[in-house]
Amino acid sequence: MPNLISNPIIIVQDLLFSYPQQEPILAKINFTIKSGERVALMGATGAGKSTLLENLIGLKLPRSGQIFIKGVTLESKNLSALRRQVGFAFQNPDDQLFMPTILEDVMFGARNYGMSVIDAKEKARSILSQLGLIEYENRSSHELSGGQKRLAAIASILVLEPSILILDEPTNGLDPAWRRKLAQVLSELPLEVILIASHDLNWLKKTTHRALILANKQIVVDRATEDLLQDKEMLDSYGLPPDW
Repeated sequence: MPNLISNPIIIVQDLLFSYPQQEPILAKINFTIKSGERVALMGATGAGKSTLLENLIGLKLPRSGQIFIKGVTLESKNLSALRRQVGFAFQNPDDQLFMPTILEDVMFGARNYGMSVIDAKEKARSILSQLGLIEYENRSSHELSGGQKRLAAIASILVLEPSILILDEPTNGLDPAWRRKLAQVLSELPLEVILIASHDLNWLKKTTHRALILANKQIVVDRATEDLLQDKEMLDSYGLPPDW
């Protein structure tokens, strides 16, 4: 893990997002994430967490405000370069696994950015080995368990060597053993920033040290994860009862 804490990696200033002719989903969003931080994004269902993450990678573009990724403004002309810096894992890993085999899935991003077949295969196999999936390299994603699919989707991101990893509900459908495995994998990744949106509060306590709560279209809480998770009254007030 990089040394805590140094340069700003993600800066969000006065972000406002809405669909055409609709009320804003996000308004006046402001926060900064620095190198070395592992950050949880919490909020009740429908609060806009996925929408905020999609703004951070340019899948959606804000109506106003600015996003800076490692000092570069996130805008249409910079999206290709910035997306190589930011790895994003969707809630459903099937959205990222579409090739005949897992090896080809992991190679896909590298090939898309011009890496040779030989180099892409070597890099993909190295990452699959690191994540404990090398024995499944010639299987399709439909033959894998939920946890294996989740790691395969992350492998398909890591092949591009991003400096930032953003995960949307990564423990959905995972049993305790796979949640532990995923936490171990994340703890060993040499990334500058990891941002995780999740309702799995106990797992977030083990994988992050800072937590943001999104409610009422804004970031309303910014505290140490462990400290926040002891504040049951506050969590409950934002629809996040920790004992349920």
